[in-house]
Amino acid sequence: MQLFTQPLYVATVLLLVVVLAEWLSKKKYFRYLGSALIVIMAAAVLANTGFLPSSQNAPSLYGGIFEYVAPLAIFFLLLDVKLKDLKYAGLPMLLMFLLGSLATVCGALLGYYVFSPQDHGVDQAYAVAGMYTGTYIGGSVNLNAVALHYGVIKNGTQFAAINAVDNIVGTIWIMATLILPSILQKWLPAKKKAAEITTKAPDVLSTAKEEISVSGVSILLALGLGTIFISQVVSFYIPQVPSVLTLTTVTLFLAQIPFVQEIKGSTTIGFFLVLVFLAVVGAYCDVNALVQNGWIAIRLLVWVALLILIHGVLIFGIGSLFTRDWALISVASNANVAGTATAGVLATSLGRPDLRLPGILAGSVGNAIGTYIGILVAEYLK
Repeated sequence: MQLFTQPLYVATVLLLVVVLAEWLSKKKYFRYLGSALIVIMAAAVLANTGFLPSSQNAPSLYGGIFEYVAPLAIFFLLLDVKLKDLKYAGLPMLLMFLLGSLATVCGALLGYYVFSPQDHGVDQAYAVAGMYTGTYIGGSVNLNAVALHYGVIKNGTQFAAINAVDNIVGTIWIMATLILPSILQKWLPAKKKAAEITTKAPDVLSTAKEEISVSGVSILLALGLGTIFISQVVSFYIPQVPSVLTLTTVTLFLAQIPFVQEIKGSTTIGFFLVLVFLAVVGAYCDVNALVQNGWIAIRLLVWVALLILIHGVLIFGIGSLFTRDWALISVASNANVAGTATAGVLATSLGRPDLRLPGILAGSVGNAIGTYIGILVAEYLK
């Protein structure tokens, strides 16, 4: 009996790794890494020291997590997208956000042609381009969705490097969006103070804990598993339609139903499932191979740095032709690159609470469209 490959043992360790990552992410020296990166790193250490199965002796449990847990995570995280609330975002914010999305696509494509990662050891480089496009339009849920569709997650070493680069560059740009408005206001000041956006939108920044009930969780799981089943059926009968796109479309439809919106727990469950999924990704990581192919990570870093640079130049450069509200442009860019939560925090930090809700809702648009655009980019490059 091989103890370290038994499903119950493996499941126990994976869950404890999630607990460890959440705990460490709140500590002084680890909070900048984020729980997602920590869980990958911790699982990789355990796999490479023999305490978790790696890609060499992967148990069937890993396959089940890839097939069911990852799509469920995507379902739950997208279930928070409320398309009807877009009316509160305001036209200026939406325009800047869409400009930022276009800038991301330009950066991903240009970086692909400049560095030719497909010729320098980056496996499925076209899919990686789609992953970075998706994540810098609406967040990591899109990166994982595109990765799941193309099977990039099975290359644990490369996927860990992709996530590490995403975290590093994304964190740097978050800091940049906090600093740039004050610098640009000195160089190119607005002719007049930008009008504040006033709305009567509901407070979507509530930090109250979700009240999870047994019936609520049951309904959410039934909807999630049913949606995965529908996406698999559609993909079986219409192979040209990626299952992840069907999953995304059905989820967005369900997310607009008032009854579904009232059910609590989707965000908590979704984030938990993402961490479990990423723990398995970390277990697939072969550290020896990563060290031997460290230059691939460096190439990814340069590629993504160029992508973000192009995104920044285009959104701030072209955006300035329409408005000198640097805070608005910065929040829109942050919503692209980092997602809903940090966009709201950034708006508050910049002294613009009027931009908090529009930034969050613009990030929700990114969650909704990022996977679609990411796959379009990947298919174009394929």
